[in-house]
Amino acid sequence: MSAAAGPKLAPYTLVWKHEAAEDIWDICLETEGELVQGLKPGMFVNVAVPGDPSHILRIPLSFYRTDPVRGWICMIVAAVGEGTRRLCSLEPGEGSTLLAPLGHGWRMPQEGAKRALLVAGGVGAPPVFAAARMLQARGIDCDVVMGAKSERFLWKEGAQALSGNDGGAGYESALSRGGFCEVFLATDDGSYGYHGFTTGLAEELVGKHSYDVVMTCGPQPMMAGVAKVAAAAHIPCQVSMERMMTCGFGACNTCSVQMADGTVRACCQDGPVFDAEEVLWK
Repeated sequence: MSAAAGPKLAPYTLVWKHEAAEDIWDICLETEGELVQGLKPGMFVNVAVPGDPSHILRIPLSFYRTDPVRGWICMIVAAVGEGTRRLCSLEPGEGSTLLAPLGHGWRMPQEGAKRALLVAGGVGAPPVFAAARMLQARGIDCDVVMGAKSERFLWKEGAQALSGNDGGAGYESALSRGGFCEVFLATDDGSYGYHGFTTGLAEELVGKHSYDVVMTCGPQPMMAGVAKVAAAAHIPCQVSMERMMTCGFGACNTCSVQMADGTVRACCQDGPVFDAEEVLWK
């Protein structure tokens, strides 16, 4: 399946899972390898969750790693709603169907780029992790800011893997070790790492280093702040918008994104990755 191929409905089974932080699960789904091959960093999948026939809507989920040979899609899922709780409670061998590949992912920065700043808030970490792997594989150094409300919600294993120490979690074999990667952790309450918002830490880093691109995913207020920091420093910025991308085809109008030029775009079809300057930040 090429990147240009359309989405396909396919069965999946849960391969493994473990709780990566409080109510945040690291899960791996196995599906058709040809489908997985079409998934590029920053794209997403729509997952049907078994257990409740009245729950007909699929859940849009990003991923941090794929393995087309084994047909694996690995993702971080916050068990915050009825659907995600049921997904995280599945046992190995159980499953349903998923729709993929969906959306448009991260774009490589301009030729000659040497250093990138990546900022993730909460469960916005998976697409940022995937972006870091993509950039590293092309020899681009990355500074990655990962933030959460408190230490108990931090995906520390992912941070360790990006910085070159997987802590025994098994991520390292999936990483393409090209460019250098340094990870900075932040918590709103100061329980771990930098005390404050990721935007404050990002602003400090921009003041110290020269970056060719900024990429960010997380809560919209955080991304708006990161986009502002990037714009002030005249750095191109890409944002992965978070919306309830229910159908994945732009038909249900549940994932609209207001653009600065007055138009409205579908996050599932035109995104989820957009240029920050194109988005209307309210």
